[in-house]
Amino acid sequence: MILIENVHKRYVTEHGAGKWVLRGISMTIPPRRSVALIGHNGAGKSTLLRIIGGIDFPTKGRVQRLCRVSWPMGGGGLEGTLTGRQNAKFVCRVHGHENEVSRRLEFIQDFAELGGAFDEPVQTYSSGMRSRLQFALSLAFDFDVYISDEVTSAGDARFRKKAADAFKGMASKASVIMVSHDESTLKQFCQSAIWIDEGQAHWFDDLADGLNAYKTKLLP
Repeated sequence: MILIENVHKRYVTEHGAGKWVLRGISMTIPPRRSVALIGHNGAGKSTLLRIIGGIDFPTKGRVQRLCRVSWPMGGGGLEGTLTGRQNAKFVCRVHGHENEVSRRLEFIQDFAELGGAFDEPVQTYSSGMRSRLQFALSLAFDFDVYISDEVTSAGDARFRKKAADAFKGMASKASVIMVSHDESTLKQFCQSAIWIDEGQAHWFDDLADGLNAYKTKLLP
């Protein structure tokens, strides 16, 4: 279960505080429920996803994770000056797998398909390479909830199929919270929806109801 309590978010730039991206979001994401985050570009979907995953923080409010939640697959959280291998080693140690580093590194390297770039600084990676590394890192550990930001769109068609197949395997034993612009992907993996509109979040038990509400708002 994930509890989102009165979460507000805005970013401060050189011009001062920006507009509120999220405004007073409160809801409970129940266990074993896969959820799609939907809304127009810039609505705050990825922002909320990062906050749920713990790599960004609300300006006000809080998130309680009463389960094991992955970092956003396909998002940030990597240290750019370290190599892919060094990032993977660090994550293994943080998660208490000191005695299994070699085995997990082998899996991560094989799945991410980075070749020699696995030993290059992450800051030299393309966005697709970073997404593949993040995806492989998440697969290497067991979570109750996996968080995905367009991760199944990373790479070429063969890797996208590989990622989708792996996601199916995860969905059979855990839940996902997903951002994707591909409606068929959302329908494949999610049962419920959170529609973010004008900084507010609306919960729908049924994904189809959420998609219909979103599409109706888009109509002129």
